[in-house]
Amino acid sequence: MRLKIIGSAAGGGFPQWNCNYRLSRAARTGMAGVHSRTQSSIAASADGAGWVLFNASPDIRQQIAQTPELQPAHDAPLRSTPIRAVVLTNADVDHVAGLLSLRERQPFAIYATTQVLATLEANSIFNVLDPALVPRRTLPPAKELMIRDADGRDTGVTVESFSVPGKIALYLEERSQPDANFSSDSGDTIGVRIAGAGSSSSVFYIPGCARIDATLRTRLADAACLLFDGTVYTDDEMVTAGVGQKTGSRMGHLAMSGDAGSIAGLADVKIGRRVFVHINNSNPVLDENSAEHEAVKAAGWEIARDGMEMEF
Repeated sequence: MRLKIIGSAAGGGFPQWNCNYRLSRAARTGMAGVHSRTQSSIAASADGAGWVLFNASPDIRQQIAQTPELQPAHDAPLRSTPIRAVVLTNADVDHVAGLLSLRERQPFAIYATTQVLATLEANSIFNVLDPALVPRRTLPPAKELMIRDADGRDTGVTVESFSVPGKIALYLEERSQPDANFSSDSGDTIGVRIAGAGSSSSVFYIPGCARIDATLRTRLADAACLLFDGTVYTDDEMVTAGVGQKTGSRMGHLAMSGDAGSIAGLADVKIGRRVFVHINNSNPVLDENSAEHEAVKAAGWEIARDGMEMEF
């Protein structure tokens, strides 16, 4: 099984188009140790020919252009793609908007929870993806499922989905209730375990998570690799940086640092490789020269970059 991280940033990417914070400025000027990143997505393949995307970011066209494996083969039909399916982990804009860029009547399958599929169904713009060519299929909770292409052929990639603490998508929040609790533990945000058919080794992909509970710790024990929510380093970093008014927890994301953070919460869980993904443009770990970046590395974690590849 091959896995490629094709987008390692949170919503807005890095640098974000309208962000003038010091990190975005450093990325634009090409400062050493500060690398641009596109929005959250990974791709997995069992045979190196067909690929399953996990989330379809607004940057998907750029990501395909930067990833030869996702482009039509030189001897393929005039209209073709090696992308066989897209698995969605929630309905956030940075995870579903890229579907609209895949509208050129190309067959592939969409997999998501009942809640996320209902969100797509309620928004008629997603009807540009003809259901006759792009079937929408439900991910059953806590059950291993073989991902199949639009015609029902096995991709060789199996997925087990499970709910994680999160929240509903921002655009689904009720604006008349700004102080309401929009958290959700029942399928609006999921993690996935990705494996090849018959493989004993797997990768967990959890780009959004609001807290680590006992159930999640038990599930991740003995994982070969974990790709985990790295949106913010400290819960209040956007407020402190002056680039936003929301904390990480208000956005449904757990901070890396602190006693209640993900580094501490998973420190004693046996996990082979730990990689932070979905990194916000305010997160100081984006600067490889920073103390925060060094602290994350010292704790045994990696910071994902676009193009990072692994096999398992």
